Amino acid sequence: MKRSRFTIMLLMTAAFAHGQQRITIDVNKKAQVIDNIGSSGAWFSEGIGKYWSPEIREQMARWLFSKEFKKDGSPEGIGLSCWRFNIGGGTAEQGDSSGIKDFRKRVECFLKPDGTYDWSKQSGYLWFTKKARAYGVETLIAFSNTPPVWMNQNGLGYKTAKDYRSNLKVDQYDAYASFLTKVWQHFDKEGLHFDYISPVNEPQWDWSNPYGEASQEGTAWTNEEVLRIAGALDTALSKAKANTKILLSEAGHLVSLYAQEGPASHQIQALKSGGVYGLSHVPAIIGGHSYFTDSGDSSRRAIRERVRDTASKYGLQYWQTEYSMLADGYKDGHEGPRTAMDCALFLAKVIHDDFVYGNAAAWQFWNSWEPGRADMDTRYYLVALHPKDKAYKDGTVTAVKNLWALGQYSRFVRPGMQRVMAESGDDSLLVSAYVSRKQVVLVSVNYGEQAKKLSLAVKGRKPVKVRYYETSKEEDMQLHLVRSGNEQIEQKGRSVITVVME
Repeated sequence: MKRSRFTIMLLMTAAFAHGQQRITIDVNKKAQVIDNIGSSGAWFSEGIGKYWSPEIREQMARWLFSKEFKKDGSPEGIGLSCWRFNIGGGTAEQGDSSGIKDFRKRVECFLKPDGTYDWSKQSGYLWFTKKARAYGVETLIAFSNTPPVWMNQNGLGYKTAKDYRSNLKVDQYDAYASFLTKVWQHFDKEGLHFDYISPVNEPQWDWSNPYGEASQEGTAWTNEEVLRIAGALDTALSKAKANTKILLSEAGHLVSLYAQEGPASHQIQALKSGGVYGLSHVPAIIGGHSYFTDSGDSSRRAIRERVRDTASKYGLQYWQTEYSMLADGYKDGHEGPRTAMDCALFLAKVIHDDFVYGNAAAWQFWNSWEPGRADMDTRYYLVALHPKDKAYKDGTVTAVKNLWALGQYSRFVRPGMQRVMAESGDDSLLVSAYVSRKQVVLVSVNYGEQAKKLSLAVKGRKPVKVRYYETSKEEDMQLHLVRSGNEQIEQKGRSVITVVME
């Protein structure tokens, strides 16, 4: 599609026609700088990366990582700026004796019990991670759900005792830190640089199951144990002269960052007072997951405001490092299944609230792909998998609306852009704005049924070129050009658009 120059209408009167909405952006009122927007390839990437057809795998990588445009001017992918790689704990080698029911959620380990390393492991996961790097994804995070199983007290990749303490043996902290460091060193030498290592995942949960009934790898950690492994890992990385950082603490519940009860509560206060942010490899970042804090607009926003205020008080950035629609908040009070577009709109709303009310500097989805329908209840994934058999060695894929809803942010809100003030005056129109030296980007989520005619007032900039991209029931990040200085932007009901102004 041919592009043209045009000016945006700056509506300066207070009287509006029916359905008309003024959006005010003030580039001089600045908030957080965005570091990255990403996703994870956990679980299902191993089988896909090993066995599925090259054409299918390439398409999946293109959807997630590409920054290129199709002939019609629409993006061919969502241009993620972050990718999360799971360092496995060895439950795949244990097979059925691992006690994890689903073989696809058992993960190989690079380290063998005899102390040697097998770098051929996790080849499926690595296929996608190397693709992320090849496409220019800016940030790679290596995260661990469990230490290697033989370092654990019960020899398993999950807890069997409900004591809310780490499964790691008390004399294995240095060994676990050495393992993570050696994994980082190996791949860094191969040109696969991980910017962050995350040694702890959702420490608040007990991760305990009767033997044979576990769903995945995982372990609890107390705050004291988090401090201890962070110190051990910092020492190991320093000895290796590693130029990577430690990401903490991937809290399983946002309220645990500033309140709640238990051995992994008040994590902002506990980690700050514990001195962890004085370690050379630990940046002033606190990571948390937005699961189970998404029901009800006022509650969801109040929780994020508490995270923002507490993190700010202690001099920390908030990163939202995992989310999918695990709880029922995505139903918005409705009974029965929700359409793919309903799920996508809810996802966009949660992203909006994490950025606007939580001041999140990063936002990461949990699982990029899972088996499921592409049209209804797409709550867990960006791409629906359709495996051809139970062996999971071939299949087809469908991009779902969640992919494009996330892409409305990830493709255009790039690392280093800064969020600035944006207001709509309409509770059903959720707007956020971001600026770079050359661009002003507005993401607008129309949660209502009615179309809105948007007139944009940009204070502090004078855009001369404007285009927007739409995700709706009918379109997937489709390009639209504003062709004259008198044309407004009409946003459909139940849609997400990103307006790019230059």
